[in-house]
Amino acid sequence: MSGINNNRVNAVMNSDQLANVKTLFAAIQAQLPFLVGLSPAERVNLPKINVSNKAFTEDAFNALRNNSTLFPPFMDANALQNDLTLFAQLDELSAICRQLSEKIDDTRIIAGSEAYTTALSVYRISEAAAIAGIPGSKAIYQQLKARFSYSPATSEAGTPTPEAGAPTEN
Repeated sequence: MSGINNNRVNAVMNSDQLANVKTLFAAIQAQLPFLVGLSPAERVNLPKINVSNKAFTEDAFNALRNNSTLFPPFMDANALQNDLTLFAQLDELSAICRQLSEKIDDTRIIAGSEAYTTALSVYRISEAAAIAGIPGSKAIYQQLKARFSYSPATSEAGTPTPEAGAPTEN
């Protein structure tokens, strides 16, 4: 529930759905046993293929493949071709993964925002109810207020906390 009035996402995965998605991710990983992890330094320092140097790399592959006597035997045209092919295959998969990851992240952000926005509304309404003297509301307000006793006036994302934007008791 977001802003009480706008609920962009109202869904929950059941335990079977969540387990199935995790199993599918594991199955995908099992199909790609050659995947490696890079250190942060490697990720920054390794030369990377882009549009212009991909054409260069393809030209170099053709030169190596068609002129093998010109190059030392340790330069393997088949290995270079495999690297280019795998790069293209993983590039395609990477685009699909990025799209899915972006949707997962965006939906997670919306769900969290809706939950937090509603929680802030509950806090503010319980505060108003406590100020108005409605029985039972002061305990709810005090419980929720404890969450903000150590928070700065604004959260990391710049969202006002109840301390910054909610009415306060005088």
